[in-house]
Amino acid sequence: MFRKRYSQTLQMNNFSRVFTMIIFDAAIMIAAAWFANALRLNSFMTNPLVFYAGKYRELVILCLAVIATMGLSGSYATSWRYAEFMEYITMYASVTGGTLLTYALSRVLVLNEVLFTFSDYVLIGMISLCGFTLERYAGKYIRIYEKNRKLMRDSAKKTRVMIIGAGDTGSSLIKSMLRDKNMVPVVAIDDDKRKHGMLISDVPIAGGREDIPSVAIQYKVQEIVIAIPSGKKEDHRAIMHICRETGIKTSTVPSLLDLAIGRASVSQIREVTPQDLLGREEEIIDGKEIFDYIWQKTVLVTGGGGSIGSELCRQIAKYNPKRLIIFDIYENNAYDLQIELRKKYPDLKLEVLIGSVRDKERLCEVFAAYKPKVVFHAAAHKHVPLMEDSPDEAIKNNVFGTYNVAETCEKFGVERFVLISTDKAVNPTNIMGTSKRIAEMVVQQFALSQKENGGKTIYTAVRFGNVLGSNGSVIPLFKKQISEGGPVTVTHPEINRFFMTIPEAAQLVMQAGSFAEGGEIFILDMGEPVKIVDLARNLIEYSGYIPDVDIKIEFSGLRPGEKMYEEILLDKQKHTSTKHDKIYIEQPINDSEKLVEEIYALRERLSCEIPLYDGMIEWFKTQIVTK
Repeated sequence: MFRKRYSQTLQMNNFSRVFTMIIFDAAIMIAAAWFANALRLNSFMTNPLVFYAGKYRELVILCLAVIATMGLSGSYATSWRYAEFMEYITMYASVTGGTLLTYALSRVLVLNEVLFTFSDYVLIGMISLCGFTLERYAGKYIRIYEKNRKLMRDSAKKTRVMIIGAGDTGSSLIKSMLRDKNMVPVVAIDDDKRKHGMLISDVPIAGGREDIPSVAIQYKVQEIVIAIPSGKKEDHRAIMHICRETGIKTSTVPSLLDLAIGRASVSQIREVTPQDLLGREEEIIDGKEIFDYIWQKTVLVTGGGGSIGSELCRQIAKYNPKRLIIFDIYENNAYDLQIELRKKYPDLKLEVLIGSVRDKERLCEVFAAYKPKVVFHAAAHKHVPLMEDSPDEAIKNNVFGTYNVAETCEKFGVERFVLISTDKAVNPTNIMGTSKRIAEMVVQQFALSQKENGGKTIYTAVRFGNVLGSNGSVIPLFKKQISEGGPVTVTHPEINRFFMTIPEAAQLVMQAGSFAEGGEIFILDMGEPVKIVDLARNLIEYSGYIPDVDIKIEFSGLRPGEKMYEEILLDKQKHTSTKHDKIYIEQPINDSEKLVEEIYALRERLSCEIPLYDGMIEWFKTQIVTK
């Protein structure tokens, strides 16, 4: 044990510190001897040089004995900056033992006369202990002072941050930030009044949410980070509203779900996300029911590299499929997703295949090779104005492509087929919406055919509103415009839309797949529609700017085929509820003639002429309705 302690004490990278401490300790003991003598004689007039000349042998023995016993006890291996009560007790015991050892040795080695009495040794030991303690405390606080000075110098170059939330997440974030090179926490806020005035790693908790504006000024805050991942949506929005009134950039830590499943860590501060702008709580799905029909099944996602398709693939990967097939015409996104999934799920059997849903031969080739049991059909053209200019492409991709995939599923005995549809298919007034409504009808017709002919493939569709954060949606556009200094362009001050997030949309699709029996169109109760201009204002404010002052909002006018108001997605009186209180069903069509009637009705509602539309109607009548 002694060897180990000396080894720890005398390591080369520790030698200079130990040597310095020994020199200081020896100096303190030498000074303590003179001071003890002066106290005993009640006179401080004794010349130190005369005093030390006559007693140097005992002083050498004293220094060696005390330093040796302190070395044996590990006192020189102790980090006194973090020392606690027991470390000081050990040092006191070592000094006492060393002093008594010196007294004994002086009686043996110094035979002609006794230079120090026992009371001298007691006084020397006590004064030395006081000196050692002051020495170590002084060293500790000098290092703390130097560190704080360095922190203050560094802090001048760092972003001064206010932390909202002084719970476990806030505490972890503060400690993480103290090691950050770019940010420094200067103050925390919490609504729990019992915490006010307390410190977290020397960061004060200065008040509640109502104090945010004044505290931000007092502490010269440059950025605010909200660290309440488990808080209610209403509280989060209220705090965000207060923060954005300060004009200071506001960020947030990941959600509690992201933290729980390991998708993010506390230290990962993020800017405002689509989830923050949703205006309602995200819906929760039943993972067990999804697991039951995906586990150990080969799953194929068409359009797997797109916004919805890629999120579907991320969600599916969690449920341990036998194989996941990403099928997409655009190779770049598919490649990026392949890299992401292989890194996160190294054991996942993943295939990335390039091809078009228009190419029936390629579809048959893929289905024959991999025999998928579950198919999510997300491949589609979705941009309303672009499809008004290229209507033929909308029909080829959204209608013919859907028919090709649905027919291939029937041919190869797929268990479930789920179409990704849109709210624009409700009473459509544009080409994109019309093509998606017809795609729904294709799926319903295949479902009806399966029931009539005893087929085993379950066909269904899921219809939802606009997806926040998807490629080409308003959020990425608004963020880009804000980063460029504006203006933010909105088509009309009164235009509104129903919204959901990408993960929510993907989970709804998968949940619907578990409910499906054939021919249903599943619809999500998405709450109230949101004005696009309000979305733009919120995003500008959350980014730390003032709408129409720092960043202008301009109105560009409605685009071709665009509606002012979205149709009401859901009439609960006319739709059937499911086990999920936010998912409803539009009942399957059981009359083939009704399909033909709807197709002709849709033709009358088209907003422009389509040269191939008449041919499409004939194709529908001969290839689908009469099938």
